[in-house]
Amino acid sequence: MARILVVEDDQSLREVLRMFLNKSGHDVTVCGEGDKALKLVASEDEFDLVLTDLRLGAVTGLEILTFVKEHSPQTEVIMMTAFSTVETAIDAMRRGAFDYIGKPFKLEEISITLQKALERRNLSLENIRLRIALSDKYSFAHIVGKSQTMHKVFEKIIKVAPTKTSVLITGESGTGKELVARAVHFNSNRKDKPFVVVNCGAIPDQLMESELFGHVKGAFTGAHATRHGLFESADGGTIFLDEIGELSLAMQVKLLRFLQDHKIRMVGGVQEISVDTRVVAATNRDLSQLVQAGAFREDLFYRLNVIGLHLPPLRERREDIPVLVMHFIEKYRKELGRDDIRGVSPEVMDILSAHEFKGNVRELENIVEHAMTFASDDRITPDALPEGLRTSSRSDRSQQDSIFRVPEDGMDLEALLADIERRLLLDALSRCGGVRKNAADLLGISFRSIRYKLAKYGLGDEE
Repeated sequence: MARILVVEDDQSLREVLRMFLNKSGHDVTVCGEGDKALKLVASEDEFDLVLTDLRLGAVTGLEILTFVKEHSPQTEVIMMTAFSTVETAIDAMRRGAFDYIGKPFKLEEISITLQKALERRNLSLENIRLRIALSDKYSFAHIVGKSQTMHKVFEKIIKVAPTKTSVLITGESGTGKELVARAVHFNSNRKDKPFVVVNCGAIPDQLMESELFGHVKGAFTGAHATRHGLFESADGGTIFLDEIGELSLAMQVKLLRFLQDHKIRMVGGVQEISVDTRVVAATNRDLSQLVQAGAFREDLFYRLNVIGLHLPPLRERREDIPVLVMHFIEKYRKELGRDDIRGVSPEVMDILSAHEFKGNVRELENIVEHAMTFASDDRITPDALPEGLRTSSRSDRSQQDSIFRVPEDGMDLEALLADIERRLLLDALSRCGGVRKNAADLLGISFRSIRYKLAKYGLGDEE
């Protein structure tokens, strides 16, 4: 059943439409004056559809159409008139009318057109509901982390989201780059428009241009019809180019051109099409190294990297592991039907906190899902963890214990401690990009001390 407003100054036709639509199960309101129709649209609950005559006296059907679309954009409008011209039909469609029916008409014709209009409205409302759900799903609340590094990521997303600027997200596989890309989109003014994901490493080179920019009919063998590309599909929204480092040099040139003038040209086409699509790219590779190797264009790198967002690996933000564990437990309690699980044992948390997590957050999520499937209590215990994790954990503990055992044939304690200190110094310098002041802060020593130690091991000058 739909709520329908019929605006028709011919009383007999108005009553015929009212009875016919009532018989079809709809809730029908009728009126014969345009000004009264405007008051009804403004004061009543939203109508699903308005069926209006074009000529109504002081207030025309086109004015009603314009008012309805401004007041209630999802309401469909069907125009009726005995004085149809091409110009008025085009004007009505341009203002947002669903269709234009000439008088006289058959009631079956009205019924079919009305059904199609209501189907489009339902589809439009469903799309809005899905976008609202996605917007909630990809809000900041779903990017989990309490570490200082993640707080900096959150702050950048807040600043970046409202802009039109291109964004480059970097980080190892499994760190959540697509989740951040979605957060950027769904916290921007583009959130009601499409978010299109493209895996640049999954599409063959010979198909990439057609996929991104579309093709015209007959452009190549098999192009039996004109097909719009993904950039055009994302018009008004965001296109997420994942694994951007896998793009061929030829496609990099075409992407660079789009970023410069926001125009595309279909394969085989001659006209350029303006497209308002924001580009968010991501990679787990070092693009600066690819630039040096000649595998990635330097000008494209700078175009994409206007704003950079780097996601640290999980091993560098271990304080986030307990928070992530509880987040994934909450996520899978309903999905797996395990509402009984409330947390993990201290032993499990110790194992997870010490794990290297080469697969980052994605690996942790998979471990929690596995453990919840096999847990036999209200807390996850070590026996529910994947066998490989339990084995590596025992091995790691064994290796750690061996460091604190004196070998049978004795040892050189000074040499061992010096080797450990030297390795820690090198690791701190590597993580801080060679900046000794930052490395000293990371190690909890003074700048004077790190200069002395570096000179001691031949890693730098004492002065």
